[in-house]
Amino acid sequence: MQTIYLAGGCLWGVQAFVKTLPGVTATEAGRANGRTGRLDGPYDGYAECVRTTFDETRVSVSQLMAYLFEAIDPYSVNRQGADIGEKYRTGVYSEDPAHLAEAAAFIAARPDHDRIRVEVRPLTSYVRSADEHQDRLDRHPGDYCHIPRELLEKHRA
Repeated sequence: MQTIYLAGGCLWGVQAFVKTLPGVTATEAGRANGRTGRLDGPYDGYAECVRTTFDETRVSVSQLMAYLFEAIDPYSVNRQGADIGEKYRTGVYSEDPAHLAEAAAFIAARPDHDRIRVEVRPLTSYVRSADEHQDRLDRHPGDYCHIPRELLEKHRA
């Protein structure tokens, strides 16, 4: 199993989407690459993200990137849907340089690569979000989500 951190705006929708993807075995809502390590503190530069555990024999980083690009606006900076701010930026973070190289190659191979604003960076910090944010849309399906409902169900087995 491998782990990668996917940021695509509000983590509620990203987690609801990512956990339906083929080869994904576990997800956890959290915050990545901020300037503090405190769970109870302000976001302080963190990106809302989903810690994604996946079976590399069933799904590649490039495939995960393709799925992520279905759910985000890759050209937007610090905004997805109605959510605006640094914590809603898009990104891919990992402790594995091979993951980052594959993610960067995915972006570089796209004809619109020069317009894409998705960060691809080493994971420098991660904080798990509070329980109230874990699988939030499962418990509160009527809550706002920037990802269309039909897309949240598209890859569900």
